[in-house]
Amino acid sequence: MVASLEKQVALVTGAAKRIGRSIALRLAGAGARVVVNYRHSAAEAEATVREIEAAGGQALSMQADVTKAEQVRAMFAEIEKRCGRLDILVNNAGTFSPAPFGEMSEAQWDEMLDTNLKSQVLCAQAAAVLMKRQGRGRIINLSSIGGLLPWPKYAHYCVSKAGVIMLTRCLARSLAPEITVNSVAPGTIQFPGELPDEDYIRRTPLKKTGTGNDIAEAVLFLAQSDFITGQVLVVDGGRTLA
Repeated sequence: MVASLEKQVALVTGAAKRIGRSIALRLAGAGARVVVNYRHSAAEAEATVREIEAAGGQALSMQADVTKAEQVRAMFAEIEKRCGRLDILVNNAGTFSPAPFGEMSEAQWDEMLDTNLKSQVLCAQAAAVLMKRQGRGRIINLSSIGGLLPWPKYAHYCVSKAGVIMLTRCLARSLAPEITVNSVAPGTIQFPGELPDEDYIRRTPLKKTGTGNDIAEAVLFLAQSDFITGQVLVVDGGRTLA
């Protein structure tokens, strides 16, 4: 396995903060030129770019609402213009919020499915054109253990992430052999300053929550692999075993 991503270009959606930021930093550390996508968080996206550059890496930020087809097409055209290629797409942009089923509004359903699932469809379609043309590519979709476990107060979220898992499997077949498509399914991931999720810790065999770097390492592994496709890598400390 080649450990370096030098000369490769990676797009990470929703990369200004949290898990997306961790992924962008890790891919840049492995040598990739990283496109940091954001919707509203311009200051945080620029801070991520500066951090990558300060460490000797290459990065640029691009604003686009990845739930909008026109904005997605424009972003990928800009990537092709400025970078000349795209080797890795990490579909990370997403949202998470409760909505008890009987109280869920149509707007809540639409926002969740658009942000978590439709965005991945639109970006994968655009990425596949560039990747097929160059004969190689990696698509890595962020799903969730919520796509594997039923959470009554988060039905719209669980459905969206289950959709990501099936989308991953369908794309792995339809885009082969040039492009591999896999998914990383995080458990609870926490960042400095957040209160510990004691319930998750109690239920999980490893007795801890994950970090952004745990997910970033899983993404890097799949970005480097030549013989894995259509798989869901669950990174949850063993929570789905309980």
